Amino acid sequence: MRLATYNIEWMNSLFDDAGTLLDDDGWSGRHGVTRAAQIGALRTVFSELDADAIMIVEAPDSSKSRDTVRALEAFAGFAGLRARKAVMGFANDTQQEIALLYDPDTLTVIHDPQVGPNAPRFDGSFAIDLDIDAHEDTVVFSKPPLELTVETASGFAFHMIGAHLKSKAPHGAKTRDEVMRISIANRRKQLAQAIWLRARVAAHLEEATPLMVLGDLNDGPGLDEYEHLFGRSSVEIILGTDGAPPLFDPHAARALQRKLGAVPTTARFWIRPEKRFLQALLDYIMVSPDLAARAPAWRIWHPLDDPGCWAKPALRDALVLASDHFPVSLDIDL
Repeated sequence: MRLATYNIEWMNSLFDDAGTLLDDDGWSGRHGVTRAAQIGALRTVFSELDADAIMIVEAPDSSKSRDTVRALEAFAGFAGLRARKAVMGFANDTQQEIALLYDPDTLTVIHDPQVGPNAPRFDGSFAIDLDIDAHEDTVVFSKPPLELTVETASGFAFHMIGAHLKSKAPHGAKTRDEVMRISIANRRKQLAQAIWLRARVAAHLEEATPLMVLGDLNDGPGLDEYEHLFGRSSVEIILGTDGAPPLFDPHAARALQRKLGAVPTTARFWIRPEKRFLQALLDYIMVSPDLAARAPAWRIWHPLDDPGCWAKPALRDALVLASDHFPVSLDIDL
């Protein structure tokens, strides 16, 4: 079975309000890429992935006039995918939803939000002292994680959590000091969200529930200059340093072990002032110990680093056109 996570840059701009694909020469949300080019590239990538389920980060918007599930299922039909059913959880107001596209012949999937004493439902609020002033702050998710109960056709049941954690840019800052103050406050909020998510993970692990956490955590060891202020990244918090069994992702483990040298990357961004690309490890599939014991195989579909992608020019080009992130997949016997 193949499970994957994929952050698709501004997928929402590829659909009209009826959920119909805008397969035309209008500009997409990607700089210099038409909607038709991005749609064609996505079709190629998804077809090559041929996954049983794909956690889509930055899925099309769900609102009064738009429907995430309708749009994703329209894309699956257009692309001829066996992963043709979609499910989502709590909508947000960013026009970037979290949703799962899956094959109903191999998986049964139910949106199953959880609640616990240490971790409220993800559409609620979480109380935590962010700045160590003995007063609790209230934290909410701008993009509530998607909690799913999944069962394979053979009867194996497990949970999936799709997540997109993001520290907001310092909007409104006019001076360097304001940039620093707002950036640090936003990073605190992101780490609080990671603590909230880890509390849910710990509850599943205590109950011996097979679990996967998939998505874009937009954080990692050494990613920015504020990390040393907090001692650990959101990735480390979610993996687990709380005494409970840790989650495992080999790419995260490799990055955490290295202060110098190459690490895996899942995203590639153009840095305009420096006229170069920045690569980063942002996308993960973390698994519980019982799933890690099943000898899963991870793969980053990086067009420049993965020999299988590089050897197929159509796929290589499609991966570059489709998004600024690349899919991460997990092959596992369930």
